Parts: sequence; structure tokens; C-alpha cells
Amino acid sequence: MFTLDTAVIAAEVKKAIVAVSRNMEPSCLAALEKARSAETSSAAKFALEKMCENARFAASKGYPVCQDTGMCVVFAEIGKDVMLTGELLQKAVDAAVAEGYADLRKSVLDPVTRVNTGTNAPAVLHTDIVEGSEVKVGVMLKGFGSENMSAIYMLNPAQGLDAAKDLIVDTVRRAGSNPCPPVIVGVGLGGTFELCAKLSKQALFRKIGSSNPDPVLDGMEKELLGRINELGIGAQGFGGAATALGVFIRKYPTHISSLPVAVNILCHCSRAQVAVISREGVRYE
Repeated sequence: MFTLDTAVIAAEVKKAIVAVSRNMEPSCLAALEKARSAETSSAAKFALEKMCENARFAASKGYPVCQDTGMCVVFAEIGKDVMLTGELLQKAVDAAVAEGYADLRKSVLDPVTRVNTGTNAPAVLHTDIVEGSEVKVGVMLKGFGSENMSAIYMLNPAQGLDAAKDLIVDTVRRAGSNPCPPVIVGVGLGGTFELCAKLSKQALFRKIGSSNPDPVLDGMEKELLGRINELGIGAQGFGGAATALGVFIRKYPTHISSLPVAVNILCHCSRAQVAVISREGVRYE
């Protein structure tokens, strides 16, 4: 049994907030630079150049890479051989969010009164019990220009995967320039209404350029990325070849009478970090 104080998890959450708010995820920046080099549209190329310039400037000066510092989403996979001690995990994580956002914009408020919490807490915390004696903590700062463009569909299974693919592409088409493209598209297939949405957000932790271990899903991802980039929305809506940098899919078994499809759109700026805490210390994935 590995005994772990939730304060250690909270410390990693705070560290991730400070780091990713100011530093675009490396594979995302590399994909932007690749898109900039390949772009032939002068307007889109200019937009991509400014995105890359902004990311480098923010990292060098310690400024937020985007003025929307988002809402903190945390996925904690807790090994069954880990015993947590200390404060309740949600309470510890929320305190870490308040500290991590001390010098960042606070955007979280009550949905009814619209009164700001003043701390950017609470975080959205998802926990899963898994095999092993480690705790994997994924932290994402999710901006809402892109979150607002996301969607979930409960399809009749007779409509099939072709209908699901069309809806995924159409969701990006209808979003247009609103989510600050080129976007990253997370897709959840199956499960239930709420699980499908969770899968679509978990998918966004994938590194751009990585392959899906499921060959069928990998083929779907490549097909969808091609179709989305044929939309011609382009960087910041200026047209061109790069409407999306990646499409990532996660699936889960579902009921015989349904085909849930969730599309979670991420802007051109991926701000995510994964830490794995074990007896040996902390490593980053």
C-alpha cells in the first residue's frame, strides 16, 4: 500500500496551472509551426505566425499564453493500492487552484447569480480507481471560447458511424472562427450521455501527432482531420489549409439502442500536463 497525502496531488495541480497557463504544450506549438511553414494563404500564414510568436513571447516573459485562463479540469486516476490521507481531494485541489490562479484572471462564477468565486475554484475534478500503486494527475486549463462550441449528440444506432462523422465535421464547421482555430478536436463515442462527454475531453490530453492504438479509430481520426481541413475555415477564420491540428477519439461500450457522440473542441492553444506520482517520486508524461 502506497500512502499519499492529497497535499502532494494538490502541489502538482498548482505547479501545472502555473506552468501550462504560460507555456503552450510542446507538441501543440510544434504543430502550429509546421502549419505555418506549410500554409500558402498569406492571411492565414500571418495569423499562424502571430500565434507562434505569442506562444514564444508568453513563455519567455512568464505571461499567460491566452487572456482566457480558463477553468481548471483535473483527471485523477488513483491506483487501488494507494491510500489517500489528509484533506478531501476536492478541497485540496480547489485550494491549489486558488493559489495557482493568484496572478491569473478569475473566470469562474455561480451559474445563477453570476457572482464570481474570486479564486477560479472549484475545479472540475474527475476521479477513477485503476490498477496499481500510482496516481496519475492530468490538469487542463480549458478556455470557453472553444468549450462553448462543443456538442453532444444521441444518435439512433441505425444512423451509423457515417452520420457520427458528418456531425463531428459539421460541429467544427458551425463553430467557424469562434474557437480560435486551428482547433484540436476531442471525440467521445459510446457510453452514456455524461460519459461520452468525459471521453471527449480526456481525448484532448493526447499529444498532437500521436497515433491511436486502435487501428480503426486511427483511420477515423485521419479521415476526419482531412475532412475538417477541407472546410477552409483556416487559422482564425482567415481561410487556408489548417482548420484543425488534430482529431482524437476515445470510445466505450454503449447500449444497443443508442450511439452517443460528443465533440469537445479545443482552441489552437493546448494547456495540459500529466504528472504520475509514485513511491519513486513524480514523472511527467
